[in-house]
Amino acid sequence: MRILLWYWGRRGGGAQFTLCLARGLAGRPGVGLALSLADRNELLPEARAIGAPLDAVETFAGAAGAALGTLRIPALRRRLVQQARATGADAVVSAMNHVWTPLVAGALPRAGIPFVSTVHDALPHPGDPAFAWDWRLRRELNAAAGAVTFSAAVSRAVAARRPELPILNLPLGAHIPALAEGRQEPSADFLFFGRIRAYKGLDLLRDAFAALRARHPGATLRVVGEGDPESCAPGLATLPGVTVEPRWVPDSEMPALVASARAVVLPYREASQSGVLPIALALGVPVVATPVGGLSAQLEHGVSGLLAREASAPALAEAMAAMLDPARRLTLSAGAREAGARLTDWDAQAARLVAWLERTIR
Repeated sequence: MRILLWYWGRRGGGAQFTLCLARGLAGRPGVGLALSLADRNELLPEARAIGAPLDAVETFAGAAGAALGTLRIPALRRRLVQQARATGADAVVSAMNHVWTPLVAGALPRAGIPFVSTVHDALPHPGDPAFAWDWRLRRELNAAAGAVTFSAAVSRAVAARRPELPILNLPLGAHIPALAEGRQEPSADFLFFGRIRAYKGLDLLRDAFAALRARHPGATLRVVGEGDPESCAPGLATLPGVTVEPRWVPDSEMPALVASARAVVLPYREASQSGVLPIALALGVPVVATPVGGLSAQLEHGVSGLLAREASAPALAEAMAAMLDPARRLTLSAGAREAGARLTDWDAQAARLVAWLERTIR
C-alpha cells in the first residue's frame, strides 16, 4: 500500500496529527509513504527526518496571500497529481482540510487516484469563520473515495452528506514532544488550554470557577491560548486565583504547560472532539469536561476524568470540586495515563488506517 499524505496547513493540531500519522505509516511493513506539506509547516524539519519523499509546497501568509495564491491552484493540482503518480500512490490521504483542499482534491479522482478526506469537523463551530463551509465540505466529500473521522457525531454528519461513503472512525491520538527531565510539581489546580473561542465556554468556566473559589478559596486556574478571553468571558482575568495568558503556545512548550496543572478543564458548549484532551491523558493529567459532542466518548467518566452532569456553570463547578480531592485525583491520574498510552500508539493508528484502505480503496 503506497500512500501520499497531504496537508498544506502551517501549525497546530493539523500539523501535529500529520507528523504523528506519518511516523506511524513510515514504520509499517509493506507501506510506501510520501508527503505533500506546506513549506511553512512548523514541523517540516521533523517531517523531513522521517526520510519519506517529501514535496514542500509554497502556500501563503494572510488572507491577501490566500486570495492571490488561488491563481496558482491549477499548477498545484497538476503538482499533486504528478507527485501521486511519481510515487505510485494507491491513495492520497488529506490529513486535515485546508482552505485550498476543495479546490485541488477533485483533480485526484479525475486522474484515477483515490482521495481520502480526513474530516475533523463536519460543521463550523459557533463563532468560528464559516465562509462557504457547506460548499467547501461538499466539494471535498464529493471527490472522496472514503473519509476518516474522530467521533461518532462527525461520522453521522458525514454520512448524512454522503450516505454511501465508506467512513473510518479513529480515536484522535496525542502528539507529545519530549517532556523535559525533572518534571516539577503542578503549579495550578486547573488549566484551560487551546484556541480561545466563544464555543469553548470560557464564560461557563468563569462562573464555575467563581462558585468553586467561594467554597475552596485556595483553588487556582490558568487560562492559556490564542484569542481574546475578555470578549468571550468578561471579567475572567480579574477573578482571584485566575491567571490569563492570551498567546499561541508552540509545540515544544505544550507538554510542560499541560503537566503544570493538576487537571485540565474543557468547559465547551459544543465540540466535535478535543485535541487537548488526548494530550492531557497521555501526560497523566485528568480532565474535567462538559458532556457535549465527542467529549463524552473521548473521556471515560470516573476513570480518566470527570464529566459534568450538563453544560452549565453549576454542574461544571461540582465536577471541578470533586477533582480537588487528592485521593480521587490520584486515581484519575493513573486512569488518564493508561488511556493516554493507547492514544500515543501511532503505530496502531497507522495499522488501522492501512487495513481500512486495503479493504476500501483497493
